[in-house]
Amino acid sequence: MAANCNTILHLSACPSMAETKTLLRGSLLGSELSAVGNSTQDNARKVSLIVRNSAHFPGTEKVNGRKGDGINGANCLDRSMLWVDENNITPSRVFKLGRFVEDRFIYRQNFVIRSYEIGPDSTATMETIMNLLQETALNHATSSGLAGEGFGTTREMCSRKLIWAVTRINVEVDKFSSWGDVVEIDTWVASHGKNGLRRDWIIRDYDTHQIITKATSTWVIMNRETRRLCKIPEQVKEELEPFYLDRKMIIDTNNKIDKLNDETAENIRSGLAPRWSDMDINQHVNNVKYIGWILESVPMYVLEHYNLTRMELEYRRECRQSQLLESLTSMKAAHNEAYLENKNSSTANLGSTHLLRMQKDKAEIVRARAEWQSKAKQK
Repeated sequence: MAANCNTILHLSACPSMAETKTLLRGSLLGSELSAVGNSTQDNARKVSLIVRNSAHFPGTEKVNGRKGDGINGANCLDRSMLWVDENNITPSRVFKLGRFVEDRFIYRQNFVIRSYEIGPDSTATMETIMNLLQETALNHATSSGLAGEGFGTTREMCSRKLIWAVTRINVEVDKFSSWGDVVEIDTWVASHGKNGLRRDWIIRDYDTHQIITKATSTWVIMNRETRRLCKIPEQVKEELEPFYLDRKMIIDTNNKIDKLNDETAENIRSGLAPRWSDMDINQHVNNVKYIGWILESVPMYVLEHYNLTRMELEYRRECRQSQLLESLTSMKAAHNEAYLENKNSSTANLGSTHLLRMQKDKAEIVRARAEWQSKAKQK
């Protein structure tokens, strides 16, 4: 093999270049791979491409022993090595493939749960779920043709130096996926009030098609340089309106999240320091990172014996790397059941209230509340 054949896909056979072109034209990748060179196997690079199962490629790909014909947004094949000219193809978009359904109002993408996305109980964490929701939302913006150079921002937003800022996220989990499970995520957007955007998601188990998670969020626009909130320009509204779908997965009760303080919090964890890797492209801490800090003040007994089944976060200000944080938590048993009386035998569902604040001046960053279900009840 030539020295420049440095990327290998572990598939079984290598068709001729002419056969490869024919197969690609009939696959989902046909539009992505518009030019496939005529180089031979000796001067071509093996590129790891995953294409749709078809009559050309009988069988079904398996991941960790589970079937899945659509992994991480791409489609799978279980045989045939594809040879392409490394000078004529850029396969990066291949691995972001999702698709539009319901007249392009909904964007759908599949993901496999990886080993580094699970927690001590071998299931996906709340942070994993939130990251997948965020990834699907960004790919929706990119695939719709609206995305400019920013983090999910439209072209009109980029020209005005505007970015999105999340104000609220509400996630309800019926079942946490395990390592190797494949999930299917749908997302769509709608207007929210006079000056906001709502984004909803549902997550299904790919094999059973059961809805296992619902989520909704609200977003506003902020100036990238002044960091001040502003109205959505009419030009941005015109970009977004063709994609609006008014379908709510979680009814927003608008119930206020109680504010914790030193007297009402049962647990306080101080000295939490944002790292450089916690920052995102908008030069502030990514909204998903806050979940880990919130859980730092949750009692270990709760983390070990309860599953986090619902979480609502209210974002009040952005956070930068140089700021130290404090995490406050107050636990309560649902329906006034006193779980503290007998922890070892308690099967009561729990509720919790949280606050993430600046350690120096006590300014609020995120308020949150959550619901926990006993693992003993779920067995």
